[in-house]
Amino acid sequence: MQEYTAIVKRVGDWWIGWIEEVPGVNCQERSRRELLETLSITLSEALEFNRQAAVAAAGEGYTEEKVVVA
Repeated sequence: MQEYTAIVKRVGDWWIGWIEEVPGVNCQERSRRELLETLSITLSEALEFNRQAAVAAAGEGYTEEKVVVA
């Protein structure tokens, strides 16, 4: 399980949020709880899409290596 940072803000009747570490993952919902759930789903989908795109771009003969960020 990985952890990411959600930036959340209430604007009028809406809650808006972004995932700090992943550009393009942002959502808008009527409640804070719904926003956090939607951000989690959207982040998961974005990471899977990025994985698939990276594998497709690599073509054949690639290896996968773990990278740790401190």
